[in-house]
Amino acid sequence: MRDRDRSARITAPLRPFAWPNPDADAEEADRLRRALLERDEPSAVLVRAMREDRTVTMAQFRQALHRGIDAVPDAPAPLRDYFTMLEDTPAWVDRDKIALGARTLRRVGTDAADVLAYGSLLGGYNNSGPLPILTGSGKLTGDRTLRRIAETGAWWYGCTEDGGLERFGDGFLLSVHVRLMHAFVNYHHEHETDWDTAERGLPINQFDQAGTLGLFSITFLLHTRVLGVRYTRREADAVLHLWCHVGWLMGVDDHWLPFDERKGLRMMYRIGSASPAADEHSLVLAKSLIDLPLDSGQTGFGPLRRRYEYERGLSLATTLLGPAAVRALKVPMRPPWYPAARIAVNVTKHHVIGRFPAGKRWLQRLGERRLVENRQRILGGEIASVAAIPA
Repeated sequence: MRDRDRSARITAPLRPFAWPNPDADAEEADRLRRALLERDEPSAVLVRAMREDRTVTMAQFRQALHRGIDAVPDAPAPLRDYFTMLEDTPAWVDRDKIALGARTLRRVGTDAADVLAYGSLLGGYNNSGPLPILTGSGKLTGDRTLRRIAETGAWWYGCTEDGGLERFGDGFLLSVHVRLMHAFVNYHHEHETDWDTAERGLPINQFDQAGTLGLFSITFLLHTRVLGVRYTRREADAVLHLWCHVGWLMGVDDHWLPFDERKGLRMMYRIGSASPAADEHSLVLAKSLIDLPLDSGQTGFGPLRRRYEYERGLSLATTLLGPAAVRALKVPMRPPWYPAARIAVNVTKHHVIGRFPAGKRWLQRLGERRLVENRQRILGGEIASVAAIPA
């Protein structure tokens, strides 16, 4: 909470949605501070068994993940305990709601990718706390930016496909894979680098994980509505239910799971207001993302199309994040010409056509087809998976 004035300006667009009592009281402020020093303990135990005790191998983890723990001969106790925990699905998980949430997300189509890039990812760079990890890895800077975005997209597609969060669905497998990868990142930075926990909190902590989960769920709903997408109350609740299950799979504490949209908006406002303001790491990452359309080697577009995509992204970023947030990242501001066009299209599609059963079915097919086309286009037809954990 060291940059309260700057962070308050950046999060001001969220404040009207965080009523009543948008500001954290003393108890919640203390909870936010403590979250910076809280890790995913079960994954930390497993990583220590791999890195220090040498009682578990990555080969055993992969076999347990993809074939089940019983497929691992003489499975070590730390590995068995880990997968017993993962397979003990909480009683609150409702598979029907998850299926509805997944269908709802797919119906959004390519607006989902735009919001995740220029609302969620770019907006997240205004929290500078964990960003040295990203700039240090180089995976979200320069010519590696598009591949890293495609890898995150592969995880999102896995979580939102039919059956993706079942035990052997892609969403489940990729979420657990990323969860362990995060634990390895924590171990590496805590034990093998000069990471300053007193200054920035743990490398990957509950505060940042809660904020990231909120960007995929709470602010995603808000930003897609800004672009004219319509959700029924039941659909919005189902979307949040899906992401709560994903958050649970990835080690986010139940306290930070956004079960309720109003409470989730309040949580995101408080996290944003408490985050350290943008720094030099934020600027490097923001520039790599914003300049991505201008890289002809990755997009495959001609000069005019590259310039159009660049300006389109700036227009989206300014509208979704607000002037203060884009100025903090030194991103050029643009009028909301593209969001205005999308609103006109989406109001017709979602608020008029989508109110009829046949129209809604058409919207579902259209959204899913556009998502497939977009995924295939990003890397020139190559379908990325998530980043591998080194052997």
